[in-house]
Amino acid sequence: MYNYNEELGNKLNGLLEKTYDAEKGYKKAAENAKSTELKNFFERRAQERYNFGHEIKAELSKIDQKPEKGGSVTGSAHRTWMDVKSWFSSDNDEAMLEAAITGEKAALEEYNEVLSKENEPHIPQGMQTVLNKQRSVINHELKNIQVLEDLS
Repeated sequence: MYNYNEELGNKLNGLLEKTYDAEKGYKKAAENAKSTELKNFFERRAQERYNFGHEIKAELSKIDQKPEKGGSVTGSAHRTWMDVKSWFSSDNDEAMLEAAITGEKAALEEYNEVLSKENEPHIPQGMQTVLNKQRSVINHELKNIQVLEDLS
């Protein structure tokens, strides 16, 4: 039997896992960043993703679905927000910015997939609003990261 709430819950849990991964990645980047400005930037992004996670969890509860715990464990290139070895082996601010760009692009793809026109009519309006806002923030921050990378 087809259960749309369960399918939507799976999609939201995919976003939640990506959000957990991004939060962890930004926290790690903040620990390793050399410049104070970059450290503060990464800390703000980690807090933002923490907040996104709570918003997604609230949306899951509205459709009677349970949130996943922790980050992604699959290790697939599509899901993984960062490659820890390459990211931190250099301890290089520019390398961390490049990894953040890659992660943000992957996050945008996942949001775009969930919010695609074929899914959109079935997603409750309030949920669409939350996800569109988060996608917009990620897109804006991606542009900021790209500017920071150009400056480094």
